[in-house]
Amino acid sequence: MAALGFTAVTPVIGLSTAYAAETVRAEIGGPLQAAQKMMSSGNAKGALAELRKLDNVGNKTANESYLIERVRAAAASSAGDYDTAAKSFENLINSGKLSAAESAKFSEGLVGIYMRGKEYGKANAAINKALAKGDSPQLRGYLIQNYVSMGNINEAMKLLNNDLRAAEKAGRAPQEDQLKMLANLQNMSGDKQNYVGTIEKLAQHYPQRTYWEDLLNRVVSKPGFSSRLNIDVLRLKLANNLLKKPSDYMELAQLVLRDGAAAEAVKIIEKGYKAGILGTGADAGRHQRLKDLADKTLADNTKNLATNEAALVKAGDNNGLLNLGYALVQAGQADKGLKMMEEAIKADGLRNPEDAKLRLGEAFAAAGKKQQAISTLKTVGGKDGTAELARYWIMAINHPMS
Repeated sequence: MAALGFTAVTPVIGLSTAYAAETVRAEIGGPLQAAQKMMSSGNAKGALAELRKLDNVGNKTANESYLIERVRAAAASSAGDYDTAAKSFENLINSGKLSAAESAKFSEGLVGIYMRGKEYGKANAAINKALAKGDSPQLRGYLIQNYVSMGNINEAMKLLNNDLRAAEKAGRAPQEDQLKMLANLQNMSGDKQNYVGTIEKLAQHYPQRTYWEDLLNRVVSKPGFSSRLNIDVLRLKLANNLLKKPSDYMELAQLVLRDGAAAEAVKIIEKGYKAGILGTGADAGRHQRLKDLADKTLADNTKNLATNEAALVKAGDNNGLLNLGYALVQAGQADKGLKMMEEAIKADGLRNPEDAKLRLGEAFAAAGKKQQAISTLKTVGGKDGTAELARYWIMAINHPMS
């Protein structure tokens, strides 16, 4: 019962109530006092034996029975005699002599007794009886735990979902421990789709590395995921400070260089150096060569910008213009680059229209235009990972990791 935040001894042993002040016959008062002394010395089993002598005393008043049960409840709880403790708690709850606060405390204690005795059915009945008198998030939590212990995962998930919907309806953030428990149960039951949805809520409301890594690892391993989106996954990891290996920084920098975003590559490499991830170890030379290549490519692209843009316009290469627009945003020419990207998307001939909207959303985010980024990302569809990544970008924009 300590796990329930309730210790029976404290409220049970103290008899300084109005009922304790009433007259108690000597044949009852003597054993009661003896039992209390045994309890004080740690002899709970002896106290129970002493109290059993009182079972044969006839014509007990309601007050005498009440006081006996209070001491018996404490002794039985301390002795680990859960059957006797449960009966005493039930008698006390039904006595009509407890205050509302005491009744709630003893009701919770009764639940604890049943749970320690692994009588989950009785515990649930006691919980539901207590909940009928007033809501208690703690008792509802025990009810869920009991269903899990009983192997009734579906009922546990049903109760958790009810709590989470109630929080959402009331405009409250869902509790992290409830979301984690639901995710664990969904994982146990093989409910992969709803599991991912729950992890999304965890990453949204409680942005942590473990939740984000789980999400992104799952989207990459999802059947039908396109490897061409690896660059977007790595960009999202970078935005959430999840890149921790030199190979991750190297891969992302090489991918954005491939797509013509040399300014972004320079930023990625600089961030890797600043974090102490690049520029050290056996591959420090490779890191430096990539850095030099990114710097040179950026200089060349800047020098030949007008010529390259004119060639793409003349060829009607909207895919190339989309990439060039993104590169301009990363190079600090946000207005020109965003306009170029939007015009490319409106035109025909894009290889992957959903990718294009995803990149436009990323570009808006890079330019610090939060609302435009979110509005654009909400329009992204697709079944190869684009829709999920767009949704995760919105989460990262609204709830960035610290």
